[in-house]
Amino acid sequence: MSTILIVEDEQPIRNMVGFALGRAGFELTEAANAEQAYAEIDRKRPELILMDWMLPGISGLELVRRLQRDANTQDIPIIMLTARAEESDKINGFHAGVDDYISKPFSPAELVARIQAVLRRTQNAQPSEVLEYEELMLDSLSHRVTARGKNLNLATEYRLLKFFMQHPDRVYSREQLLNNAWGRNVYVEERTVDVHILRLRKLLAPHGLAYYIQTVRGAGYRFSPTP
Repeated sequence: MSTILIVEDEQPIRNMVGFALGRAGFELTEAANAEQAYAEIDRKRPELILMDWMLPGISGLELVRRLQRDANTQDIPIIMLTARAEESDKINGFHAGVDDYISKPFSPAELVARIQAVLRRTQNAQPSEVLEYEELMLDSLSHRVTARGKNLNLATEYRLLKFFMQHPDRVYSREQLLNNAWGRNVYVEERTVDVHILRLRKLLAPHGLAYYIQTVRGAGYRFSPTP
């Protein structure tokens, strides 16, 4: 049974979500603000977080950013639940690190379906020593990457590709890619990410796999074997 944490200050919404998720076989834990959210994460790490934007004190968006900066929580997928439905709000949410964005009001059936979809994507991320998607394989022990059985000569792009393959079908901003692939203590300009993305695509292109590295307009980049 997957545990879902909902961070929402309105009790009626928590009750509605709890009823829907309970019927779908999920276990729900609740928090009304950032402080309670951290306490619940420490008590029982959730498989996914439902995050309201408008929280008392620290906003849900800022809480997402803090969770993404923490190595202990950055891999927990997050779905933003909010009445803020403007395109700019959604872009800000994806830049902060959310995996999906659902505008209020929403149907319980849609919420359950979106949770299941995010869990499928994130739980398919392979933390093992060999990462493989169709015709692309990365072996972290030998530091070798092959595309359709042919070796690829990767330098800096290796770390970027490895991070992408560990987190498929998830959108990351340039800043997030810098922090996760290069590290927060290394100074690299954000536009450098574009250069490495271009190089990575050029290396994959002769093997027909350049489409694995996808641009999400206004949000960043994602790795996906699905065009």
